[in-house]
Amino acid sequence: MDYARYSKDEEQNDMERDLGDEYGWKQVHGDVFRPATNPLLFSALVGAGYQVSLVALCVICFEIVGELYTERGSLLSTAIFVYAATSPINGYFGGSLYSRMGGKRWIKQMMLSAFVLPSLVCGTVFLINFIAIYYHASRAIPFTTMIAVTCICLFVILPLTLVGTVLGRNLAGQPNYPCRINAVPRPIPEKKWYMEPYIIVMMGGVLPFGSIFIEMYFIFTSFWAYKIYYVYGFMLLVFLILAVVTVCVTIVCTYFLLNAEDYRWPWTSFLAGASTATYVYFYSFYYYFFKTKMYGLFQTTFYFGYMAMFCLALGLMCGTFGYVGTTVFVRKIYATVKID
Repeated sequence: MDYARYSKDEEQNDMERDLGDEYGWKQVHGDVFRPATNPLLFSALVGAGYQVSLVALCVICFEIVGELYTERGSLLSTAIFVYAATSPINGYFGGSLYSRMGGKRWIKQMMLSAFVLPSLVCGTVFLINFIAIYYHASRAIPFTTMIAVTCICLFVILPLTLVGTVLGRNLAGQPNYPCRINAVPRPIPEKKWYMEPYIIVMMGGVLPFGSIFIEMYFIFTSFWAYKIYYVYGFMLLVFLILAVVTVCVTIVCTYFLLNAEDYRWPWTSFLAGASTATYVYFYSFYYYFFKTKMYGLFQTTFYFGYMAMFCLALGLMCGTFGYVGTTVFVRKIYATVKID
C-alpha cells in the first residue's frame, strides 16, 4: 500500500506533495545508502558469510552425490578443502563491499576477512585440545594436524582471499546507489520501544529458528549421539527454506525500521538474520541437560565449544542471507519510487 501511494507522487502537484507523506521510509532516501558503522568489520563478516554459505551448500550436495557419511572424517576433510578453495569468494564480496562503502584500508580488511572465522575456530579448537591432552582423551588432535591447518590458513586461504579482494575492488568496487547520499546525516526521530534496532534484532531470528527446529534435533543427535545422518536431501530442502525465511523476515524488519525513519539498516538486517544462531545455541543448552549424559569439565567444554563454532558459522550464513536480501529490497524500492 505504501509503495503504491508513494508511486502516485508524480500525479500530485507541489502543494499536495508538500502537505502529505511527511513520514515513512521515503523521508530517509538521502541517508539510506550511507555506509554501515565500522565498514571494515561489517564487510569482513559479510564476506565470510558468503563463503560459509557456499561451503554449506557444496558439502550438502557432495553428501547427496558421494555419500561421504559412510567414511569417518570424510565430511570434515571435505569441508576444510571446500572452505580453502572458496576463499576467493570471501575476498571478492567482502572487498567489493568495503570499496563501495568508501574504505581505504583494504589490506587490513582482507586480512580480517581471511582470518576472522579461522582464527576463532582454531582458537576454540586449540583450547579444547589442550584440555583433551590434559585428560589424555582420545579426542585430542595431534600437533602435526594443528600445524597443517595453520599452514593451510597462511599459504592457501590468505593468497586466495587476496586474489578475490583485488578482483572485487576492481570489478565491483564502485558505488552505484539509486539515491544520492546527503552530506549531513538526518537526525533519527524518537520511536516506540519495539521499533528500536536491538528489539528488531532479537525478534528477527525467531521464525528462521522455527523453520529449522526439527532438523536441529536430528543434526544434534548425529553429532552427539553418534548416529549416522543420511537424509541430506531433506537437509538441502531445510537449507533453502532457512534462506528464504531469513530473507523474508529481515526484509520485513528493515521495512519497519525504515518506516520509523531509522536508516541504520545494514547492521540491523545482518544481526537480525544472525540472531537465529543465538536461539540455536540456547537450544543446545536444553539438549545438553535433557538429551545427553555428558558431565565433567572436558565433555562440557567439548560440547559447548564445538556448538559455539557451529553457531558462529550459522550466524554468519544467516546474517549474510538477511543483508543480501534486504539490500536487493532497499535498492528496488528506492530505485523505482520517484524521489524529488
